[in-house]
Amino acid sequence: MEHNIKEIVNNIYPISDRSIQEIENLLRYVRYEKGTVFIRKNQGNQLEYFLLEGICKNYLLSPEGEEVTISFFTPKSILSPYTTRVNKQQSILNFRAVTELRIATMDAHAFEQCMIENIEIRNFGNAVLRKELALKVDKEIGLAAFTAKERLLAFRERYPFLENQIPHTDIASYLGITNVTLSRLRKDLSR
Repeated sequence: MEHNIKEIVNNIYPISDRSIQEIENLLRYVRYEKGTVFIRKNQGNQLEYFLLEGICKNYLLSPEGEEVTISFFTPKSILSPYTTRVNKQQSILNFRAVTELRIATMDAHAFEQCMIENIEIRNFGNAVLRKELALKVDKEIGLAAFTAKERLLAFRERYPFLENQIPHTDIASYLGITNVTLSRLRKDLSR
């Protein structure tokens, strides 16, 4: 399992094997079945997450009770960091397993302590935060300035092959369009 963690970390910010070992010493491995909501809005959550296998999403509920997909996470990635996902020790988002998941978790406060004590781990943690911010800004710009077709094309570029692995309702919600519009766009683009 440690190979996956090293690969995930070093794809974001390369650090020494000694620092990788410090992170691995904090990890606990869990599995979630497809459909499991493993982080719930307004509930306590003190963990950081490495997604080893599977696909998940974070989302909120609209006033009408419909899921609004915010982001997708694919294998060998890191879920939204604790500092961006939690306010007053409660999650501000829901996370659902879109497929079966294998995840490595660690206590966010223990990781923060490692960041204080180890400059490599601090630089890695800061790189994760910068990446999260860049992804959020890109999505905001896309929703504000791109057509629905441009947003779908950007989605396909960012998440190759995901379109055939997850429900299209989740994709439409992420793109800020209806399922009918997504279906039309897909049909038009396949011509």
